[in-house]
Amino acid sequence: MKNASIWMKEFPSAITICDRKGIILYMNDKSCKIFEKDGGDKLIGENLFDCHPENVHSKLKEMISQGVPNSYTIEKNGVKKLIHQSPWFENGEYKGFVELSIEIPIEMSHFTRR
Repeated sequence: MKNASIWMKEFPSAITICDRKGIILYMNDKSCKIFEKDGGDKLIGENLFDCHPENVHSKLKEMISQGVPNSYTIEKNGVKKLIHQSPWFENGEYKGFVELSIEIPIEMSHFTRR
């Protein structure tokens, strides 16, 4: 992705960007490392639907077609992550989705601000 900011390349959380069709446009270094066994940076240009099991396709289609964000946490191999998927825009036009995968502590403080 030519317009990706330089800070994203070495950002310590995974950043993956796709277009409105689900084509992967950008993966930062951390994203490439996480998906190394699946091809790493060779996934750029591939479709998200080819990288996910069938049972996830309906959620992906909903998110991409409607431009609605999605957030959840996962835990794998003792590492907990916050996954946040959000639409991105260029000059006000909906262009696709960004996924941030951020490692977080297993037990994490939560504050309610007033």
